[in-house]
Amino acid sequence: MSTALTTSIALCTYNGERFLQAQLDSLLAQTRLPDQIVVFDDASQDGTWLILEAFAQQARQRGIEVLLRRQPVNVGYVRNFEAALAECSGEIVFLCDQDDVWHSDKIERMAQRFEAEPGLTMLHTDARLVDADGRDMHVSAFKAFEVSRAEIRAMHAGRAFDVLLNRSIATGATMAVRVHVVRDAPQAPAGWIHDEWLALVASLAGKADTLDCALIDYRQHGGNQIGAKARNWRERLGGGISRGVYMHRIVQRAQALLERTGEGSSFSMPGELRERVEQRLAHAAVRLHMPASLVDRLPLVTRETTSGRYWRYSSGWRSVISDLAGLRR
Repeated sequence: MSTALTTSIALCTYNGERFLQAQLDSLLAQTRLPDQIVVFDDASQDGTWLILEAFAQQARQRGIEVLLRRQPVNVGYVRNFEAALAECSGEIVFLCDQDDVWHSDKIERMAQRFEAEPGLTMLHTDARLVDADGRDMHVSAFKAFEVSRAEIRAMHAGRAFDVLLNRSIATGATMAVRVHVVRDAPQAPAGWIHDEWLALVASLAGKADTLDCALIDYRQHGGNQIGAKARNWRERLGGGISRGVYMHRIVQRAQALLERTGEGSSFSMPGELRERVEQRLAHAAVRLHMPASLVDRLPLVTRETTSGRYWRYSSGWRSVISDLAGLRR
């Protein structure tokens, strides 16, 4: 029988009074209560702090350790979350947004996976999208983000690094990671969101996997940090942003990953994985600098097609068509 692991929740808030109470209520309604809740407020100017103080009292009465911290000045979403994560002491750390609602069995189901699989370093789930009033939008996050069955199969098969290097399919609000990943991970480089960086680092430290079910209601509203939305055909081919902007971001991210996981890093990459990142970087650089003329583009597209890099590091034929058509905004 596996030993029960201690659990922490890292929750960050900022001017969240509209939706915060529903999320806090869902944390206390868990079938398996957390051992610790760490809350960092990023200098809210509304009633968020009063809500948090009342919640902390309730949670402590339930036997939960609560660390409640308030930033003296606004430090931003990423840095505030990093500060909260640094204070988590549980063996499994759950990331938590202020405006979602957790399903009552979230902690129990995810913790059981970690307890059953000692090599599991990160687990993320799907989410049910709801509107600002909490009404079901009848679409999941995986469907909205176009997470493919092939990507999920690759996660299950232990190839999370390849999936997460190509794009982040793990939303922070659905993630849990082992605390040693949080403690040992290099600071997220510029251009990386804290949760996608943690997920990728976790895939280097052990097995990162997907639990293919929705365990939170992921609220969509105007104030979201990152929201899911329907995209038209041109955005679908181009990835939702201009190819130039997207490829520039990939180049920056790959370079930062190589630097942060180099010699002497606590999460150095094996040579084979490092070569994949270098190949990803080379492919993105080719796509970033595609000539305007189709005559000049065609040999480059042909080379990337025959090498298979469009399928390993982009979206296959969709990316080929995008580059041939010269889609850019």
